[in-house]
Amino acid sequence: MRQDDFDYAMENTRVVVAPDQQIATFGTTSFRFYLICELMDQVNEIRVRKGQLHAERPEIVTPEHFVRLLLEGFGEPAQRYADRLREYASNVAVLRYGFRFRRTDVTEHTMRDTLDAVIGRTCREAETADQMSAVIQGVDDAWEVCLLKFTIDLIERSSRSNLGDFRHRGLL
Repeated sequence: MRQDDFDYAMENTRVVVAPDQQIATFGTTSFRFYLICELMDQVNEIRVRKGQLHAERPEIVTPEHFVRLLLEGFGEPAQRYADRLREYASNVAVLRYGFRFRRTDVTEHTMRDTLDAVIGRTCREAETADQMSAVIQGVDDAWEVCLLKFTIDLIERSSRSNLGDFRHRGLL
């Protein structure tokens, strides 16, 4: 995949229906996704992919742990830099999110209809499926990039709440 293809997919990913909930702070969260893509070389040919994304519990990554990860395979100059980083970033914590996605969980089908009609039907199906469903419009050739963009947006949406939960429990 070329950089232009990647950028195009990122820019043309649109979440039509977002899940009602965010990523849980203290447990795993599963999301059903419906990814709708208009085929570029066919008029009114739409591909719909359905699958599951599993978000693992966010983990707190302390500066000490982060520095250890940074230093693997580096020598003395990197150690000095890491010591400085440790000094300046003592009050910083990062949340690490993990997602599992198995291609075997994905089904797809193609239908002949307008994009708007397929989006409408899929939204209705997602509403009846469960509250942890997302409907995403994306680019067919780079559909996995579209799914990645969705997960990044979901992390962004969830992180403030997750950080608040960790602070409330005295973990940060």
